Amino acid sequence: MFSKVLASLGQGGAKVDAQLLDRSVRPGGPLRGQVVLIGGQVDQEVDGLGVALLARVEQTDERGGVTLVDLPFQNVNLASNAVVRAGQQLTVPFEIHLPWETPITTVLGKHLSGMAVGLQTMLDLGGSMADPQDIDAVAIEPLPAQHRILDAFSRLGFQFRAGGLEKNKITGLDQQLPFFQEIRFAPSPAFAQAFFEVAVTFLATSSGMQVVLDVRKKVRVGKGSGLGPQGRAAMGAFPVDYARVGSVNWEQQIEGWLREAAKPRAIFD
Repeated sequence: MFSKVLASLGQGGAKVDAQLLDRSVRPGGPLRGQVVLIGGQVDQEVDGLGVALLARVEQTDERGGVTLVDLPFQNVNLASNAVVRAGQQLTVPFEIHLPWETPITTVLGKHLSGMAVGLQTMLDLGGSMADPQDIDAVAIEPLPAQHRILDAFSRLGFQFRAGGLEKNKITGLDQQLPFFQEIRFAPSPAFAQAFFEVAVTFLATSSGMQVVLDVRKKVRVGKGSGLGPQGRAAMGAFPVDYARVGSVNWEQQIEGWLREAAKPRAIFD
């Protein structure tokens, strides 16, 4: 009886350990692994066993304050209404499909600072969660088309600053997830006088994607503040067809859009 009480408190109860079989994955592809379920000191009822993808996103409240929250965006149920015997070890394989808009966390194996996406294992034992903090980092590489766009920015002289996820929707574009990723660059020398920063967002599907460029322009004259380091946002998007990625000069296309965005259009721009 005492063992049952301890198990209900998480001491001597069943435990889980997720093992990823894929070292890196890409948006739209599968993430494969297995969950090892190890029985505790007594038999226990398993109300639920599953895995979920979590992303750390910036959430802005009504007052403009920003907090970081871990937001689930894809989950798979592996088992329910089962019993794990004392000392028993079970291996449950899983495959979770990554949404096409899954954010990138690594490029050529190098982690993008500011990004955190992980796989959480959830074990519900009679209403109590075991190991709720069991989260494994997931390395998500860009799609070939996304890599080509990022490479174009590098070739143009832009320097990567950081990545981030914002819980919001981009107006006027088809977006599936409740958040979007921004990959932020410091401007190249050619655009240093025009921009403070350039952010790239990919809204991918199975056949193509929208590339969103969000720039923070340097304002020549600020309203009521004279000359100084003011900033104004400008956003544009262009489509990318995966089948035509190799036939387009992306350096030229990106540079052309940025030069158009850099043009002043009014006294306060």
